[in-house]
Amino acid sequence: MLECIRQGQIGGGESHLLSLVEHLDKTAFEPVVLSFTEGPMVDRLQQLGIKVHVIYTEKPFDVTKWGSVKRLMKQEQIDIVHAHGTRANSNVLWAARSLKIPVIYTIHGWSFHQDQPAVIRNLRIYGERYLTQNSHVNISVSDSNKQSGRRYLRNFESVVINNGIDQRKFSPGKSFKNIRKELGIAEDTLLVLFIARFTRQKQPLTLIKAFLQAVAAVPNMHLLMVGDGDEKEAALELVKELDTNNKISCTPFRQDVPDLLAAADIFVLPSLWEGLSIGLLEAMAMGKAIIASDVDGTKEVIQDQQNGVLVSPGNIEALTDALVLLGKNDVLRQEVQQKALEMVQENFNVANMTTQIENIYKSIFHGI
Repeated sequence: MLECIRQGQIGGGESHLLSLVEHLDKTAFEPVVLSFTEGPMVDRLQQLGIKVHVIYTEKPFDVTKWGSVKRLMKQEQIDIVHAHGTRANSNVLWAARSLKIPVIYTIHGWSFHQDQPAVIRNLRIYGERYLTQNSHVNISVSDSNKQSGRRYLRNFESVVINNGIDQRKFSPGKSFKNIRKELGIAEDTLLVLFIARFTRQKQPLTLIKAFLQAVAAVPNMHLLMVGDGDEKEAALELVKELDTNNKISCTPFRQDVPDLLAAADIFVLPSLWEGLSIGLLEAMAMGKAIIASDVDGTKEVIQDQQNGVLVSPGNIEALTDALVLLGKNDVLRQEVQQKALEMVQENFNVANMTTQIENIYKSIFHGI
């Protein structure tokens, strides 16, 4: 199996890949990973003893790399390619087809969105149509993900396999490092946590503005923002400009995500779009109160004021109100925490996810 991912930084698709290769039945499958950048995911795979290659590019459909990808597939004697995300598939599909190797495409969220200029959106729709029509099997990580494909891509078909969480790692009953002590955050502080790439999709600037309005009504709140990305510098400048009372802490991405989640009370994911966020499911598995945008796969797992609070994407006022609501209402916060935990325990297990994907591998392999 050649498992392909766009980057070595840790994000939702990268966490999904890590969980998958870690839990694959190694007596039946030999995973080899291709990443198109270096990063901590590559280091983690090497620690797990998984063979990993890096062919550097940050561009989709980078024809200058296709020959190198083809040589790698021949060198590793690949039987099946599993591409995770648009950029990965766009850079492996030609090589796989030229070698008559079947391709599985997991769509972790579409590359086209309503807020894009029409020309860019239409180009991306065309690109996704090409990728999905030429892959042997498409996997959607949520039903909303699948329905979005059907709306925009002619004759689109996919199998829905929800992301799964390793509940041995993400369990509120375990012991964790004292992150609050490490970062100088008082134990009686109501800690709000954001763990994501600092990109427009994830809306870190919107969150900063909303939080600083909410903290006026809930003074004991503190926001911890963890991650890196192209909006990180702008976020740090905004915090420096507006956060006069030092209510916001920012750190680079860290790999001790369960420890970070254990320290938090509220997890916020204000994205403009998502397929089905791994970070969201991890926070739910840790029994955190969730505030998230009413988008794509998120609205399949979060019911407003039942197991979390949903807000309109990009809406500062709605995000402010949600922070104040959970910040002031201890009873509601505890109720949504418990129901979020129950939802993930019952429906989003990494073992079930891996078994479903293995069954697809087997059906394709026996049909080759």
